[in-house]
Amino acid sequence: MPTVPATLASPALVLRACGVSRRYAGVQALDGVSVEIRAGEVLAVVGENGAGKSTLMKIIGGIVAPSAGHLEEIGADGAARVMRLRGAAEAARAGIALVHQEVNLAEDLDLTGVVLLGGEIHKMGWLDRAAMDARARVALLRVGLEMDPRTVCGSLPIAARQLVEIARALATNARVLVLDEPTSSLSSHETDRLLRILGELRRDGVAVVFVSHRLDEVMRIADRVIVLRDGKLRGELHRGAWSRAEIERLMVGREVPARQPLVQVADAPVRLELREVVTRHRRQRPVSLSVRRGEIVALAGLVGAGRTELLAAIAGCSLHDGTVMLDGAAVPAGCPARVRHGIAMLPEDRARDGLLYEESAGRNISLAWIGVRSYFGLVRRRAEAAMVDEAIARTQLRPAQAQRLVRTLSGGNQQKAILGRLLGISPKVLLLDEPTRGVDVGARAEIHEAIRGAAAGGAAVLVASSEMEEVLLLAHRIVVLHDGAIVGELSASAATEEAILRLATGGARGAAEAA
Repeated sequence: MPTVPATLASPALVLRACGVSRRYAGVQALDGVSVEIRAGEVLAVVGENGAGKSTLMKIIGGIVAPSAGHLEEIGADGAARVMRLRGAAEAARAGIALVHQEVNLAEDLDLTGVVLLGGEIHKMGWLDRAAMDARARVALLRVGLEMDPRTVCGSLPIAARQLVEIARALATNARVLVLDEPTSSLSSHETDRLLRILGELRRDGVAVVFVSHRLDEVMRIADRVIVLRDGKLRGELHRGAWSRAEIERLMVGREVPARQPLVQVADAPVRLELREVVTRHRRQRPVSLSVRRGEIVALAGLVGAGRTELLAAIAGCSLHDGTVMLDGAAVPAGCPARVRHGIAMLPEDRARDGLLYEESAGRNISLAWIGVRSYFGLVRRRAEAAMVDEAIARTQLRPAQAQRLVRTLSGGNQQKAILGRLLGISPKVLLLDEPTRGVDVGARAEIHEAIRGAAAGGAAVLVASSEMEEVLLLAHRIVVLHDGAIVGELSASAATEEAILRLATGGARGAAEAA
């Protein structure tokens, strides 16, 4: 994969964060961080979940005010002016656009309305829809979305909505573009296109702040990298003077647990079996598949291959034909019934489908347990608290505070809260859709450890992931989908990225399918 060329000229300083700190309910999220942002440069910000990256981005984007310190805008003459941003609208007027980690769009509007929200075009007091559609279409094409701008935003999958949010930011012609985990929902092809766009923006003089846990992307696109840990700046590295190992050492501050060898399950009984399952999205594509007790099977494929639809059908969240078998018996339809039978699913979009943001982490963790373990509508609070404490320890949730509002947790710890909810009911089948989306290297290892622990306890695990490294790291077997159908299967020992991609793109099956 080619590296996006870096700019050679010394970039001009446009914005500076001076000793900014932010405290939430007694927790120091950011502690005295100073950062320089330069025109025509990509500044990467890396760190573990909870390191303070999103808090820093929200301060730069005007979403939250620093508890201490300030921002400075640097004029063309080099003079500095203190900025006191009071909201995202004021930041936008100052030329700063922020794309959030979690998709945050008016989903009931069409794409034109979303992309140009707040920047509508008027003619004689009326909206000029033709001009607005044309401008929205240009912005959408910049991120590779060739679609009708009158399409309702909420009808799109999460990867497309992520690109729409980036298109919206590009449509503002911002001079500082802040991207918080912009590739977490994108395929490799979409990621390549986005990184090329960032290279073009850099050449146009835009200052780009790029937050990502994917270090290969960081090393490909960034001119500088700053590393945050526990809310503090731990290091600043420049292109040509960094290594992946050095970045990881600064990020984690501890040794990442080594991969554990997979326990062989070839003789274990089949726990989950799909017989000619056809989802409502793929009427002509029946899927038959079995997963043994203790086995981790990865579903690989490109965006749109049907992985999410298949998992939703197994979980009972969408209608399907065919039969889902658990331990040799057919399970009834419907999500609540399948949860009671021990089939639990972690959704791809945690913000929309996985969390109650205004509730505590403990309440989010105990949701499924209450439905399965309550007696005649009564909840045993001591047992619930014990279950929550065990789930927090098992997933290594940080901070380990059940009463903490889940919306104040980092993305990785929100993901751990959902995983803790599923593990709390001791599922027989664990369905995971992009389990480490937007998760750092340390938290990823901890989530993988919890997944392996569930498998070791006898669960059949089916995981859909767009990250080849994760697929190869976790699975006993890799099942590849293309256009809703299984096109090949690979054993862990025989699988390579090239073989998976060949199948995922509709290439020849041949000997690559041999298990």
